[in-house]
Amino acid sequence: MVIGGLALARSSGRIDTGPGRRGAIVALMAGLIGTALGGLVVATASGGLGTGNGLGGGIVALVVGLIGTALGWLTLTRSRRTD
Repeated sequence: MVIGGLALARSSGRIDTGPGRRGAIVALMAGLIGTALGGLVVATASGGLGTGNGLGGGIVALVVGLIGTALGWLTLTRSRRTD
């Protein structure tokens, strides 16, 4: 999510002068991996929240992964538009 935010700031010209395309790709891939792993944890966790089986962490990983993916996609779209 942090990489996606920094790449988005670069693509809008707030930080540095580069388009942030590499950061967008990294954020997109990291977000997709985080989402997949979070989904795997949620699918395999037995018990509910607070039982120590990782369900809460899996849900957080899903949310952060989706946000990172969205930021990476948005930045990649902006970098294509300006090229």
